[in-house]
Amino acid sequence: MKLPLQPTPSVHRARNKTLGVPELIAIALGGMVGGGIFTILGISVAMIGVYTPLAIALGGLVAAMAAYSYIKLGVYYKDEGATYAFYKKTFPKSPFAASLIGWCVVFGYISTLALYSYTFASYAISGFAFADSDWIRKLVAGSIIGLFTLINVLSVKGMGKIEDLMVYTKLVILVVISFVLINHSNTTLPTLLESNGDTTVLDILIVASITFVAYEGFQLVINAVNEMEQPEKNIPRAIYSAIFLAVLIYLVISLGAILSIPFDDIIQNKEYALASGADKVLGHLGTELVIIGALLATSSAISGTVFGASRQMAAIADDHYLPAFLSNRSERIPVNAILVMSSLAFLLVLSGSLEVILKFGSVTFLIVSLLMAYANFTIRDKTHSSPLITLGSLFGLGMATLMIFYYEISEQPDQMVFIVVIYILLTLGAWLYARNQHRKKRLSLLN
Repeated sequence: MKLPLQPTPSVHRARNKTLGVPELIAIALGGMVGGGIFTILGISVAMIGVYTPLAIALGGLVAAMAAYSYIKLGVYYKDEGATYAFYKKTFPKSPFAASLIGWCVVFGYISTLALYSYTFASYAISGFAFADSDWIRKLVAGSIIGLFTLINVLSVKGMGKIEDLMVYTKLVILVVISFVLINHSNTTLPTLLESNGDTTVLDILIVASITFVAYEGFQLVINAVNEMEQPEKNIPRAIYSAIFLAVLIYLVISLGAILSIPFDDIIQNKEYALASGADKVLGHLGTELVIIGALLATSSAISGTVFGASRQMAAIADDHYLPAFLSNRSERIPVNAILVMSSLAFLLVLSGSLEVILKFGSVTFLIVSLLMAYANFTIRDKTHSSPLITLGSLFGLGMATLMIFYYEISEQPDQMVFIVVIYILLTLGAWLYARNQHRKKRLSLLN
């Protein structure tokens, strides 16, 4: 007889609740508005041109679909472990499910760390003669990963102060960049629509799916559940508000870019699309502002990802679904997890281009979000979720995942092989650790 699933009793600790909705929105925006817009802009314009803002808005809709189940599960479980904890508690008798979601979450964060560092490097060297050198770009990416790895290992307090400064500064700069670009527009949307090549609805939907990685980070709100007031109300308010604001910021930036920067400049230098055309539009000072905004955005995303994901990795290792040495902590800092995660991110940078890293990150978080939607649907009566909305989310997230795979198979099969090989390795690793954990539990019961 199956016992009814109950949330873990009282995850909340007795402490002052200091985070209200404004602070929670800031946490989510700090996670979302990282290097995403700087990363996806050039690739999106190269694929669908003037329809880029539409694809970005649709990507936000996909993110809202994913957020629905995260919110329902977050309010029900009230566990700061978020993704991994939700799945483990929803399927307590399936060690492979817990192991697989753990591996996917960790490597999803590793891919975003690689993505942000690659974008940082692209903008950092954009003003030099060697801007097109892929190896120099990768070495700079490795250096910035190393810098924030060192900061995270040495001082949590120092990392927090740096993160706060970067998050708020980057938001101000991004808003300034957006309005300056729009004010310097040299064409109109109708003109661009007339000159745009043949773009299908499928093309737009594929790009919308690829842009999903730019919205990754809203779930950071749930990690702060122990520090917030009224999680039942504030989790949904903060996450939906943050997604709306992120869509708004991305839309304004993308509109400003396509209206003021020639498409050829954006496409030719897609790794640093905004900086490539800003000099002609805004002058040297404007270009410097764009580069500073990109460096701050990617730096804050790198720092936050190293901090949060390393602790997720250590927690999964505590449950023996990752190598045990990753759970070791020095003064509560998971040093081994930080070092391994950063090393793997650098290896991903070395092995792939910006485009393949972007697609791997989007696919990974789409799969993780799909699994969250499935978990929510499984216990929809307990989370008080609408079956229609949950099924709609499952369908939308599933279709978005299939669209990226379809595009890769038909247009870039070599990238598809690379992505599939990584997923095979992830699944194999998750299965081996789940089997080992299951064997240990059986032996303990026998003894």
